[in-house]
Amino acid sequence: MMTHDLPRLATAMTPFPYAVALDAPIDEAERLIAAHDIHHLPVTDEHEIVGIVTSHDLVESRSGKRRRHDLRVDDVCVKDVYVVDLHQPLASVVSTMADRHVSSAIVTRQGRLAGVFTWVDACRCLATLLGAGTPSEGGDDAA
Repeated sequence: MMTHDLPRLATAMTPFPYAVALDAPIDEAERLIAAHDIHHLPVTDEHEIVGIVTSHDLVESRSGKRRRHDLRVDDVCVKDVYVVDLHQPLASVVSTMADRHVSSAIVTRQGRLAGVFTWVDACRCLATLLGAGTPSEGGDDAA
């Protein structure tokens, strides 16, 4: 497959992501995640990307010793976040995600939040590249 046939990060990511403020209560992050059926929520402080909070992080916060109403996004988010430019090659992004064992990359355009690229997006790209689709009717593709 030639490189120009590969999907671009801009077409593979989830554009126009929601974000939550670093000092917001974790209940606000939970509401955004539930309302928009997402699992990765960028965290900002004065419009600067400072982290990411996932649905998994929020579930884990329930098992902690602190009272939930005292928790802020700052208490549960991951601050070592993988941030990439919109024009970075998709292969490089996926490779780095695998090397760093991270489930998402925050995508920026000219330093501003533009999207989120997750492992689910990567799997969709892979399925497309592999030609995944509905097996032929009544046929046995393995034969």
